Amino acid sequence: MGVPADDRARVAQDHRTAGPTVLRMLVGAQLRRYREAAGISTEAAGYEIRGSHSKISRMELGRVGYKERDVADLLTLYGVTDPSLREPLLELAEHAGAPGWWQPFGDVIPSWFEPYLGLEQGAVLVRVYEAQDVPDLLQTRDYARALIAARHPEAGSEEIERRVELRMRRRRVFERPDPLRLWAVLDEATLRRTVGGPATMRAQIGHLIEMTELPHVTVQIVPLASGGPAVEGGPMTLLRFAEPELPDVVYLEHLTSALYPDRASDIARYRDALNRIGVQAEHPDRTRAILQTALARLV
Repeated sequence: MGVPADDRARVAQDHRTAGPTVLRMLVGAQLRRYREAAGISTEAAGYEIRGSHSKISRMELGRVGYKERDVADLLTLYGVTDPSLREPLLELAEHAGAPGWWQPFGDVIPSWFEPYLGLEQGAVLVRVYEAQDVPDLLQTRDYARALIAARHPEAGSEEIERRVELRMRRRRVFERPDPLRLWAVLDEATLRRTVGGPATMRAQIGHLIEMTELPHVTVQIVPLASGGPAVEGGPMTLLRFAEPELPDVVYLEHLTSALYPDRASDIARYRDALNRIGVQAEHPDRTRAILQTALARLV
């Protein structure tokens, strides 16, 4: 029942790569399967661990940390007594409580953004549409600094540099043995908006050209002549994970908060929206030429 023992052992061994957020999602997904197989309601499960049905829902979505006692009690309630099934899941729950690499930057990370960092670290594919700026993972240090300084005018130089460093460290997902696959669709306006001055923008576009040469990075451009994106709304991000039991995650960032639509129908709509934008955009084979044209305009 559930995740094969070999897979659980592999995930536990690679927990530093997977990241705590994804591990919480794995533990939660497995707890949900055990509960449903046992025919136990979220209300009854919550009562068993001195909580509520909403706590069980949050646990099963991987949105809260786990106490070993709670997980053990739930497994007992669900009739999971085989040590070969219990112990790997308890081990995953323990690893899920480990701090992420970004913890030292906690003073500059909004509480609503921290879960995304864990998701990004554990994803195998990130699809993103950006209408205003170059996506974070494709930004140069100077471009990122100019954006951050403009959007945090109250921040001092030290805080700005810490925010920039955090953004640069996120790019390490491309340095993994199994690098993150990124599929980014940019509105052409992102190339025409001169962020940080002509020199910074030239370097940024040059960096985009270099990134498009990587086999795990795909960049498409929606031309201004297309009359606007094929869907309403602003930037959107969809993350996919290696573990087949984990659903895609949609991330929508706002000025002071973020949304994670989790209904299957909503996720399907955002996936469809990204597909339609990708069809509207120029083919990836055209991206290099478009970027070179944009670069020439800055000379």
